Amino acid sequence: MDRGEICDRFLDSVSFELYPFQEEALLAWFEVDGGLLVSAPTGMGKTLIAEAALFEALHTGRRLYYTTPLIALTEQKFREFQDKAEDWGFDRRDVGFITGNRKENPDARICVVVAEILLNHLLEEQQRLHDVGAVVMDEFHYFNEPERGIVWELSLVLLPPHIRLMLLSATVGNSVEFVHWLRKEHGRKVQVVQTDERRVPLEFEWVGDKLLTEHLPQMVEGDDAQRRSPALVFCFNRDECWEVAERIKGVKLIDQATRAQIEEHLDAEMFSQGAGPKLRQMLIRGVAVHHAGILPKYKEKVETLFLKKLIPIVVCTETLAAGINLPARSVVLSTLVKGKRGDKKLVLPSAAHQMFGRAGRPQFDSKGYVYALAHADDVKIVKWRRKYDQIDPKSKDPGLMRARKQLERKKPSRRKTEQYWSEGQFKTLIEAGPAKLLSRGMIPYQVLIYLLTRTGSLHTAREFLSKRFNTPERLKKFQDQLDHMVGNLASFGYVTRNEDGAIVLSEDIRDLLLFRSVDPLYGAFLCKQLVKGNFEEKLLALESVLSMPPAIERKMGLPDHLEPGPLQIEVLEPKLLGMGLVLSHPDGGVMAVDDVTQPEYWEEKETRPRLSLPEMLKTLFDATLETPEEMFIQPKWVAGGIIESSGDFFKFVRARDLVKNEGLALRHLLRLVILAGEFATRSDGDPDYARIGELVTRICEQVDPRYTDRFLAAEQESRKLLEG
Repeated sequence: MDRGEICDRFLDSVSFELYPFQEEALLAWFEVDGGLLVSAPTGMGKTLIAEAALFEALHTGRRLYYTTPLIALTEQKFREFQDKAEDWGFDRRDVGFITGNRKENPDARICVVVAEILLNHLLEEQQRLHDVGAVVMDEFHYFNEPERGIVWELSLVLLPPHIRLMLLSATVGNSVEFVHWLRKEHGRKVQVVQTDERRVPLEFEWVGDKLLTEHLPQMVEGDDAQRRSPALVFCFNRDECWEVAERIKGVKLIDQATRAQIEEHLDAEMFSQGAGPKLRQMLIRGVAVHHAGILPKYKEKVETLFLKKLIPIVVCTETLAAGINLPARSVVLSTLVKGKRGDKKLVLPSAAHQMFGRAGRPQFDSKGYVYALAHADDVKIVKWRRKYDQIDPKSKDPGLMRARKQLERKKPSRRKTEQYWSEGQFKTLIEAGPAKLLSRGMIPYQVLIYLLTRTGSLHTAREFLSKRFNTPERLKKFQDQLDHMVGNLASFGYVTRNEDGAIVLSEDIRDLLLFRSVDPLYGAFLCKQLVKGNFEEKLLALESVLSMPPAIERKMGLPDHLEPGPLQIEVLEPKLLGMGLVLSHPDGGVMAVDDVTQPEYWEEKETRPRLSLPEMLKTLFDATLETPEEMFIQPKWVAGGIIESSGDFFKFVRARDLVKNEGLALRHLLRLVILAGEFATRSDGDPDYARIGELVTRICEQVDPRYTDRFLAAEQESRKLLEG
């Protein structure tokens, strides 16, 4: 069956009229050899174009990878495509699923994966791609991300030339320049199909005279034509989500019949601990919270209730805009600024348009609505002005004169401690053009080591960096960063540099590739140092390398009762003292000093806090590097604290005021299990790492067994891959 026949069959399977943009993209896919860059706003039916690629793969027997940036979105697409395969007369098992820690039908003809999985397969197992005919990269504008964009870029470069591409993206400002670069530097011919039109047009409204608690009830009133719900209310931090939800849960949003339906979906035991009771009270009033701090089992329940049209309002962070598909009629922005208190800035236009794009459901709505609310202080000023202007200033009526003076005394004003936004800024965001794609982040050590071990020279890495999609000045900085990275590898003996610029690799440089959850240089360094450590020191060191939001980390500091272990006392303190980096304090502690030659230091200067074990390890690591690098560690005692609390996760999060962010604590623990597995592999089966993995897994299973099983399902197989 040739492409033309497959195209005709696919078009016959579509039961609705295509948009001109969709028809153009579908015909182009079946005509061109290299592939497509499809750039269009949310809601324009890009998934249908992807389905054409899946349809072709199933009919030709050539395998296909479908990548997304997020685990939740990957799973959602997996289920959707299984349904599609079944509708087309194929087996559901023809569609598989792989994330970093879970897989189903991994050898299926259609493999739905997070983007990093495709890159890993390209780096490690190119032979498994010999029968792959196409790759679809959804949410391709992630190419622009400073930290993760390198995943999409490297995948493009490493894909064998016989594999066709379909890049699905939100609108980008330089698509023509991008495909020209792709052809010139990497020999890939990709055709652009783009549109700025929206399937469901958006209506924007500035709300300057209503508080959120006044605006939302109006949105749920009236018949279906009048209502503006369901709605997503976007906030820019997790605490604000809870605050907003608390403010509106007392407002009437649903009727008793809907409340009864919601209660039928809420298992009492599931919502009995942690944030469960609080969230349940919100849900039965028609309000939901959705962000990374919510346990996965709660997020899934929120999504289910919202899709069933039982919950009219979901308060969420902006990450939802780039993630799973929760179709809404309206989007409400409770603020337009984000950042630290006192240093907030207007949200980026690209992020704003991602949120705008969530408004309007093609199957239900003729319009989507985007509301931006003024700051509560400004709303109060507007309300005050209305009342004040209603009183005739020339009136001699004693009552009116008295009312006018009373209002003057109560006149609200803006506060110096607050940051405000305006209708003008809202219009600026609406009118802003789409973001431009650029190569941003540097290649990580894992990729550099792979390139070095594959070729034995720096040439391939230098060539890749010289061809990136950015300015000559930025490309020069990438080359400079490469020199620094090679210097740091040399600091630890993994490479030797010759005078002519060539390098010689050590025999153990491949061992660095065992570390995926931590900087490989630091991982290998830790592994060697921790040989002398006890169980608590190993646990403390591993937890310190797993990053969390600063506001959360501050609540997870080290307890006072944690005593120094043998690694700290017998190895690190003497070694650091010998390097002149620290001095013993008279009370037996250890502290950093500025000048070791001042004997009167203790009397004249205020002492600094004692260095913790992770800080000592990082200090020693930094002293070995040729060039300092931005790698942050943060001493924390999460798994250790829970183990000390008899494995009671919820007792720990209550004690540390983390109930509203317990999902982040759970994810930290699951990442710790994976990290401990990597260290167990690298350290020839040190039983302490196995014990960490077992204890922490047991804790996670008690919190959210289904998610834990899914997260860790492929751990054993991943470990085999690393060992191989």
